[in-house]
Amino acid sequence: MLIQDIKNLEYFRSGDNCLLCELLHPEKIKGTLPEKLSMNYSIAHAIVPRGEKSLPHRLKSSSEVYYILSGSGKMHIGDESESVCSGQAVYIPPGDVQYIENTGDLDLVFLAIVSPEWSLEDEEVILD
Repeated sequence: MLIQDIKNLEYFRSGDNCLLCELLHPEKIKGTLPEKLSMNYSIAHAIVPRGEKSLPHRLKSSSEVYYILSGSGKMHIGDESESVCSGQAVYIPPGDVQYIENTGDLDLVFLAIVSPEWSLEDEEVILD
């Protein structure tokens, strides 16, 4: 049985500038697992601090779902923008440029579920 406890994991600044913690990824699990996890997606816990936003980026071949846990913000996908809040799930198609901004008074916290699993080679950060 594998149970990941976020209290035992580390956050880092991802390429798109979110604070990120890999909860489940088939190839990036801390511990002594004998082989790759049998899953074709990854789940990360993400935080966009108050007043910040992620950098525009896209996943070339993976789709992504953001499930908003707390806070509020504005999700940008392609030419569309919508307000988002706790309890909402946002589908992000492969290849679409996206970013999320925190428009609230608290941290914007969400799960980022990527299928197939996130990889550095699949992500492209769009710099002006």
